[in-house]
Amino acid sequence: MGITNSNKQIDAAQINCGGTLKVTLALAAAPDIAANPTDIVLVLDRSGSMAGSPLENMKAGAKTFVDIIDEATDGAQDGNIGSGSRIGIVSFAGSASADTALITSVSDLDSAIESLTAGGSTNHADAFETAISLFDMASANAKVIVMFTDGKTTAGPDPSPAAAAARAMGIVIYCIGLTGADGIDVDILNDWATDPDDSHVAVTPDDSELEDLFADLAADISKPGATEIVIDEVINPDFNISNILMPDKGTVMMLSPTALQWKIPELGVSGNEGASLEFYITHIGQDTGSRQVNQSISYSDAENNLVTFPEPYVEINCGPDTVQEPCPLPVDLTVEGCRDSATVDLGDTYLESQGRIIELNLTLKNICPHRRTALGIILTEVDGRGKEYSRGIKTITVPAHDSPTCKDVRIRCIKFVLPEDLNVSAATPGTMCSTRNLKVRIIAHSIDTDFHCCNTFNI
Repeated sequence: MGITNSNKQIDAAQINCGGTLKVTLALAAAPDIAANPTDIVLVLDRSGSMAGSPLENMKAGAKTFVDIIDEATDGAQDGNIGSGSRIGIVSFAGSASADTALITSVSDLDSAIESLTAGGSTNHADAFETAISLFDMASANAKVIVMFTDGKTTAGPDPSPAAAAARAMGIVIYCIGLTGADGIDVDILNDWATDPDDSHVAVTPDDSELEDLFADLAADISKPGATEIVIDEVINPDFNISNILMPDKGTVMMLSPTALQWKIPELGVSGNEGASLEFYITHIGQDTGSRQVNQSISYSDAENNLVTFPEPYVEINCGPDTVQEPCPLPVDLTVEGCRDSATVDLGDTYLESQGRIIELNLTLKNICPHRRTALGIILTEVDGRGKEYSRGIKTITVPAHDSPTCKDVRIRCIKFVLPEDLNVSAATPGTMCSTRNLKVRIIAHSIDTDFHCCNTFNI
């Protein structure tokens, strides 16, 4: 059956600038139908729009499908589905009918297919429900529904819940669509089918191609797991790969800060099997917005399985609560061939992120014992016209002392940061050695008191 599922997911929908995400790649594969007995229900549209060549070409395709499965199960096209696999036929128009049970006789299956006639509306929900009823859910056989249709639902309820119920039971759903007179909604087929859509949905506008589509699908269901798997992952350049965990199958190699390669010798060859790889990526960009995690991801194997992976997006928040110093601009230079050295003038380089740190000390006078003090310090900068600009405020609780009498308390190392880009003192901004004109205001008072107003509250 080849690759039966592929997935890619991330562990968060939103991160801040510089944040980290865990990415998980996962694959599942199953062995060929001879080693993995499979029950298959062909669900065939016989509504009125199928009259004429569409019906005849569908019949030819369905019979070819049965013949390929016949040969794949026991190595010979001997008229009997072997190795424990079975096929059943369900057809539908305004309602569905089980034209055979799950059986092994190719001649009985061909007779049921050949007896179909076109007429009536299109009831997909009843078709899915009838197909589900053919399966023995206690059986260990793999379970597959192949839905063929040429039009939209015109009778019965919405079929999507029935298709979802089938998938929830572990039934793999394939859809073959013919663009008929009533048209066909490919998005609906994608909704019914098992993911990924590319390997479980095929649509054609030409009914002469139906036999080939049925044949391709039978070959896909029949082929063995997958061997010589190679997955090349390139992540969005807004991220770097920060850590790669050992996969549970195969080996992984980091090719660059944004690329890795995962190789698996074989998967699902002797039984249903899964494999996963976890790695971490760290955001290195500076912009807010939605970002696709991967730039590209490719898959190949010796069996030519067609595999696609989801493309998750993450929301990056580089709001005002995140500040990042910009990277320096590079200077291009070239060293000519066969030269051991080169002299290059890189021009002027300026100090980055300039500024100053102000450290203030002061003395609180006559602080009485057993009383805490609230201290506030307000710093402003003054421009050439005497206008003040806020540069910060600090409030500090000064602990009480235990001396027997009031005393002075020394306060040290109160620090304020003055970035140079806020300098309003200098006549020419950007000159690091210019004078900064500041003002400091101090507020202080006791927190604790023995005053009580009419004994109405306690402090």
